[in-house]
Amino acid sequence: MTDPSETEIQQEPPQIRFLRRLVTTLTVVMIGGLVVIISLLVIRLQSGDAPLPAEITLPAGAKAEAVTLGPDWIAIVSQDNRILIFDRDSGALRQEIQITK
Repeated sequence: MTDPSETEIQQEPPQIRFLRRLVTTLTVVMIGGLVVIISLLVIRLQSGDAPLPAEITLPAGAKAEAVTLGPDWIAIVSQDNRILIFDRDSGALRQEIQITK
């Protein structure tokens, strides 16, 4: 008779080994993805704000409807169907575009 503490180690079926490897691989990939996403968020949120002028003076009679920020410009759409492009650093008017219907 054999001692119960000396039982034979049974081999796992191939499907169980495959599932164990698959779950381990997917866990590692998910942890790696989370690390990448968190790293990108930290890097992105730590970058400084883009410089903006203290104020922008609109032409007489113009009221802002929408504002868009570009890399070195600020676009303001006015209620009188104009797009006003301002320099981001100085706030000076660069270009004025009339919108036609």
